Amino acid sequence: MKWTEHGIARAVALQTLERKCVVLVDNCNWTGHECDILGVTTDLRIIDVEVKISRADLKADAGKDKWWHRQGWGLQGPDKPNIHPRKVWKHYYAMPAEIWKPELLACLPSPASGVLLLRQGRPPNASVIVSCERRATPAKDAYRLKPEEALDIARLANLRMWEAYRRRDQAVDDLKCKQRLVAA
Repeated sequence: MKWTEHGIARAVALQTLERKCVVLVDNCNWTGHECDILGVTTDLRIIDVEVKISRADLKADAGKDKWWHRQGWGLQGPDKPNIHPRKVWKHYYAMPAEIWKPELLACLPSPASGVLLLRQGRPPNASVIVSCERRATPAKDAYRLKPEEALDIARLANLRMWEAYRRRDQAVDDLKCKQRLVAA
């Protein structure tokens, strides 16, 4: 099976986060840093899931700004690592099981990050199976969204859904047009 970021994100959203979250948004920057999946839980906390399709992609994640408290320009002292990204209650990495090795735990930027592994199911139900290799450790002092912030995120998810429908309809129209041209 060829794994894609969208396929992995869809499986995680529908199997792992569906019951825990009231809204899910893909490729969202609401926290100030990019989340491949941003979930808002029923108690208004944020779950951030990073989708990885290669070991190199996973290893490179440790250098992202979301994992560092930068001292700022002109200030003395070293940058300090973050255990949790800003505003995030739980953080997970999701990836195909075949790229995971236990030694990769040492490459994760935080010991609090969880790991979700995806495998192709076997026929006749050949759907993707998501399993939790390591549970995320929650941030005890995690930011809780205000109701208006949760509504803002829900609005974004809603607008993205309608845009996805528009793109799907455009693709169907384009295919019909190509079929008419071939038939002519």
